Amino acid sequence: MTVRTRIAPSPTGDPHVGTAYVALFNMAFAKSQGGQFLLRIEDTDQARSTPESEQAILDALHWLGLDWDEGPDNGGDKGPYRQSERSEIYRKHADKLLDSDHAFRCFCTAERLDKLRVTQMENKQQLGYDGHCMHLDKSEVAERAAKGESHVVRMRVPREGQCSFNDMLRGEISIDWAQIDLQILLKADGMPTYHLANVVDDHLMEISHVIRGEEWINSAPKHILLYQYFGWETPVFCHLPLLRNVDKSKLSKRKNPTSILYYQRMGYLPEALLNYLGRMGWSMPDEREKFNFSEMLEAFDIQRVSLGGPVFDVEKLSWLNGMWIRDELSDEQLADRLQEWALNRDTLMAFLPFARQRMETFSDLAPLGNYLVSGMLPITAEDLKSAGMEEDQLLEVLQYALWRLESVQQWNRDNVFAALKAVADGMEIKLKPFLAPLFIAIAGSSASISVMDSMNLLGADMSRARLRHAIELLGGVGKKKLKKMEKAYQQLD
Repeated sequence: MTVRTRIAPSPTGDPHVGTAYVALFNMAFAKSQGGQFLLRIEDTDQARSTPESEQAILDALHWLGLDWDEGPDNGGDKGPYRQSERSEIYRKHADKLLDSDHAFRCFCTAERLDKLRVTQMENKQQLGYDGHCMHLDKSEVAERAAKGESHVVRMRVPREGQCSFNDMLRGEISIDWAQIDLQILLKADGMPTYHLANVVDDHLMEISHVIRGEEWINSAPKHILLYQYFGWETPVFCHLPLLRNVDKSKLSKRKNPTSILYYQRMGYLPEALLNYLGRMGWSMPDEREKFNFSEMLEAFDIQRVSLGGPVFDVEKLSWLNGMWIRDELSDEQLADRLQEWALNRDTLMAFLPFARQRMETFSDLAPLGNYLVSGMLPITAEDLKSAGMEEDQLLEVLQYALWRLESVQQWNRDNVFAALKAVADGMEIKLKPFLAPLFIAIAGSSASISVMDSMNLLGADMSRARLRHAIELLGGVGKKKLKKMEKAYQQLD
């Protein structure tokens, strides 16, 4: 059997270090077995998927050296490799399930489902679809579908017994069928859900081993059932432990930068970041901490993966990155890397139109632009308070701005300005005082170029990271206050 693995990110946001982590282990396992590693774009969520996000994911993974044998940018004989281009394939397979009575059409409205959920919560019942449409008369179903009545396609799931399967790392896992919902397979717009598309694509692309995060364990019974319904061989499952923050909570951008692009912008070496991700739940036989991908591949055994919940510690990553800089780069190579990272013509040309208006000598350039080639700025809570706001309002401005900017998918000056002005208007604060603390958080001073221009030059990841840093400098936002702020934020529009 030829080993074939895949990574299947959704282009709905910044490229996540968790994606790179799973990609690394998929690639390492495939290559250690003489197999192939694929990349597939799961863009069935058309409302949130963007070409910009897809490109960012591809660029970030390529930057790390996680190159695939088949994918949307380099082709292959099992394509297309974007789910949005495979809609007809999914519809045909959904029809097969309907014809074999392994799936059914559901006409329930959103209003009915909302009422059902409320009732279940009030009665402390298990949440989930109640099978209302599962036993409709076939003639009624055909008539309503023929009239064009909006509906989804759901899979039938046993209500008794257990689904048992073997996991490469965890051994036998058993999950009660009663816990598995009657999953929607095809949405009302004709697009598949992840579950149908994932199984169909993995089969047609001849994926032999599905290596993914442990958050998908509870979905495995749905996928196994679909393989059985289609009469296909089930791949081998391997569920990796989730990355954790230092406090052992699930890795999240609120507590740790999670975007690969952030680490690229900060000046981490891709070799060092890949090395660090390789240490997430796995270790070299000789326990050494610093190794390259070739060394990892030579020694790779997926059974060495620990299930203890690997901790992604930025301080540890920085220490390892320093080792790579000192041990692996000559002065000439370091100069080349620095030039490529920030001292390049593209970066300079982007900043010069703003800098030249404030320059009298060439030596003025560095003070004007040092914040653009820095990581987290050496500012204090007192610096932020100098914007002239009470601390509660200051936190609200920074947090609301961050939330709004997290929703900006196409990052440019105009979109950043529109996002910030919308928040200022919603808070009934004039734009100039609203922007004052953002100037300090983003550029370290209120005397920089326009904060919108600064954010555009810095990029989305660094801009958002500096706002999170500013919020933490002010003591952060506790859970109770966060919920209150979320409610207030929702009322801004």
